[in-house]
Amino acid sequence: MSAQKEKAPSKLSQNFLRQFRDKKTRKFKEISAANFMDVWNHYDTDGNGYIEGSELDQFLYELVTSVNTQDVGPEVVSQAALKEAKASILSAFDENKDGKIDIAELAQLLPMEENFLLLFRREHPLESSVEFMKTWRKYDEDHSGYIEADELKHFLKDLLKSFEKIVTEEQLITYADTMLQLFDRNKDGKLQLSEMAKLLPVKENFLLRPIFKGAKQLTPDDISRVFNLYDRDGNKSIEDEELHGFLKDLMELVQEDYDADDIEEFKDILLRECDLNHDGRIDKDELSMVLISFAKASQGPGDEPDVPEDASEGQGTSAASKE
Repeated sequence: MSAQKEKAPSKLSQNFLRQFRDKKTRKFKEISAANFMDVWNHYDTDGNGYIEGSELDQFLYELVTSVNTQDVGPEVVSQAALKEAKASILSAFDENKDGKIDIAELAQLLPMEENFLLLFRREHPLESSVEFMKTWRKYDEDHSGYIEADELKHFLKDLLKSFEKIVTEEQLITYADTMLQLFDRNKDGKLQLSEMAKLLPVKENFLLRPIFKGAKQLTPDDISRVFNLYDRDGNKSIEDEELHGFLKDLMELVQEDYDADDIEEFKDILLRECDLNHDGRIDKDELSMVLISFAKASQGPGDEPDVPEDASEGQGTSAASKE
């Protein structure tokens, strides 16, 4: 019995991707920054920053059938073929294995203009949110708490220069404008912290490691490890960009969208509750209060983590109030 046929969700006769294929060879032509933005906006119909669910099915269907030269008329593909294509494409391009396609993954999937594609390279992501905050401080030149168009242009210019690529001012303006339209989710014409974090991802949020999220026990070694991850200069305290990087990682565990004001407000709360010596920094004992409180909050009712006595030494009631 032949495989069952299934029509794509909508507008099968108006395949959006077909326009980007060469009419003779049927291969994809090089896609410019502006065209990439059009493709993204066409398939990310709910504007949530991902192509997923029915959006992904529609995209994959049109990706497969765009090789067809027919501009109108019914286009059908078997469920088996679509399923196989979906599995193959996700296996190759869904880097974080979340079953959906983000902006950077789509840029890898399509034949992008070379210089623009370099802006999405993830071979060498930032090591941590501490490095991210240092980069943020560097390019937030007016200390407004946002990366605005000119600042983004400077960032992109330096990024391309690191790949030994020199682009014209006109290209930079186009790239910056495209990046703003792609990553500026609230459409205020600038990038807040959480939006910039999508453009410039870090290798790992340390606080997502199992020993800190929902752990049954936190040992002194666990606390020392996380302290050393954020104490990048080894001065026995977490401060400045180190503290802001730690706060960024904490913030990402509770909300997706946040800005510099949210980080500062979070910082004020954390220092008020846990900075016992009021020096504006977090030492190892103070960090243990934060991590133990966080571990407790991650447990179900009546299922608190086991805390060794020396890990919580010096801990007062402030940690509990942070839950």
